[in-house]
Amino acid sequence: MKLYRPATVLVGIFFVLLGGVTRLGEPAHVYDKPAREVVHGTVGQELKFGDSTVTVSRVKFAKTYLASDSAAKAVTTEGVFVAVEYDASRGPADPGSNAVTLTADGGTEYHPVAEGIFTGITFPANGFAQSSSFVFEVNPGDLVGLTFHVTTTQFWTVLAQDLAFDLAIPSEEIAQRMVDGASKEYLMPKSVTRVAS
Repeated sequence: MKLYRPATVLVGIFFVLLGGVTRLGEPAHVYDKPAREVVHGTVGQELKFGDSTVTVSRVKFAKTYLASDSAAKAVTTEGVFVAVEYDASRGPADPGSNAVTLTADGGTEYHPVAEGIFTGITFPANGFAQSSSFVFEVNPGDLVGLTFHVTTTQFWTVLAQDLAFDLAIPSEEIAQRMVDGASKEYLMPKSVTRVAS
């Protein structure tokens, strides 16, 4: 068995430390996520998610929501429920797992609240499309810049593609109109799978 000389080991440690110090010297790169690409769009726009596609078809505001297959009474909130309806079409490659969130300009992040649904989009089999929705409980004073995110779950460092859909709430005035016009109840539609067109 060959032993390394102490000087060789020290030189190796020196270069590792030098690399770390150099990286910290450029803070812009410390928090970069070079393995992530974010594709931006808006309501009604079809975005590529690898070989698959995702479209936010409609956004609705409501004071209560009711699951389509539930016998329970409607769920209420002191805030407002934002329902994001989408279409997901599967391509040949497996799109993998993902998670969805809503974020506002203030930095607040919201997660789906409806029980019994996944926290990410479930893509159907290759060649099929699925329509479904997510419901989020949101602070009515925090709607400006609301964006629907689809984030790829990564278990290793590879290029990942994330989606960001602008829900078209650019000002407090428009946000207040959305809250004032919120429907009394949102009935979550059942997921529908069909042949992709």
